[in-house]
Amino acid sequence: PTLIPQQDLAATSLPEDLPPGVESRVWKHIVLHHTASERGDVESIHEAHLQNKDKSGKPWLGIGYHFVVGNGNGMPDGEVEATFRWRQQMHGAHAGVSDYNQHGIGIVLVGNFETQPPSPAQQEAVEGLVNRLARSYEISAGQVIGHGDVKATDCPGKFFPLSDLQQLVASRSLSKPGPISGRSLGSPQDNTKPIPKWNIPVPLRATSGQPLSAPIAPSASFNR
Repeated sequence: PTLIPQQDLAATSLPEDLPPGVESRVWKHIVLHHTASERGDVESIHEAHLQNKDKSGKPWLGIGYHFVVGNGNGMPDGEVEATFRWRQQMHGAHAGVSDYNQHGIGIVLVGNFETQPPSPAQQEAVEGLVNRLARSYEISAGQVIGHGDVKATDCPGKFFPLSDLQQLVASRSLSKPGPISGRSLGSPQDNTKPIPKWNIPVPLRATSGQPLSAPIAPSASFNR
């Protein structure tokens, strides 16, 4: 897969370019997580999440997050990888609350932030990622939240700099990032919601031979 160096995130090289025919989902929240582990990558998280089941007993399709930020142990430090859920504009399986799964962009940083903060490279990368997504989808600082804000959990950890991210989003204009055409899912007649243009295509990452393009009903909810 194509990885995005953290120094490029503040510019225009976020993996936001959706494949032809894929329309932008309605996104209202950004939910931050940590893996609570010392190492990890997209493939290992995908394998772990394939073992999970939703409340109705159905297995997950795989990794529940939309983006993963590496810490140097399993993924290069500060590099961001978009998962199949983002490329296909699918709901997440990360929040444990339906609305935050259906309309929340799940970002996980590899590491345990109950014991230490993210690395400087991770911090810079997640700032660029969150800022760009918030501007593109007009997500307010109040909707940049930690997993623990919607579910009883310590995630993303006491050393995760959530307030810094919220202040960053609050301090910057939510102007639309350029002329964009198309419509968002859930609003067939509404052409006013910005649909970001992405400059670096990120191919789907095939993990352990599992198909990452299985169809799913729009009303399905995967809670964690």
